[in-house]
Amino acid sequence: MRRCALLLALGAVLLIGGCATTPEDSLAPKTAGEVDLKRYEGKWFELARLPMYFQRDCAQSEAHYNLRTDGTVGVLNRCRTLEGEWQSAEGSATLQTPGQTDRLWVEFDNWFSRLLPGVAKGDYWILYVDQRYRTALVGSPDRKYLWILSRTPNLPAVEREHLLAKARQQGYDTSRMIWRMADKEIARAH
Repeated sequence: MRRCALLLALGAVLLIGGCATTPEDSLAPKTAGEVDLKRYEGKWFELARLPMYFQRDCAQSEAHYNLRTDGTVGVLNRCRTLEGEWQSAEGSATLQTPGQTDRLWVEFDNWFSRLLPGVAKGDYWILYVDQRYRTALVGSPDRKYLWILSRTPNLPAVEREHLLAKARQQGYDTSRMIWRMADKEIARAH
């Protein structure tokens, strides 16, 4: 059983590695440029995301980032299910390239990352952040993952459309976005 799990994990790593896009790839999405991680830290509400297995049960999600003295970023992701229960995952983010603050590796503390340290990390590319650090677009270079983040749980329609347009310009399929559910929708669900 242990051998099978190890082979499965190795296969997943090879599959992920084979799909990777290099930062120098001319087809890769453009990132935000210099991001002030001190201003970026704090609480962000996920307004929308592309479908992702790890968030399949999430009706509302939020991310909390804190800049550490060693230069890494502490990550706490929280997810509220339709049943109203909160789930969380902790991890850390590191710069992919020293001095380039818009492309990070994120690794969560789970059984897989403990089994293969340094292998189970995901791309966290900050594609856009507004001048006031109130809204952001984050995605993966292969365009499988995309998140629209905001400091508030709601945005006016014009701001949402602006962020969606930016994502579409980068080649992301925004027609599949899953939007944050309102508190009253969650209350009605259970």
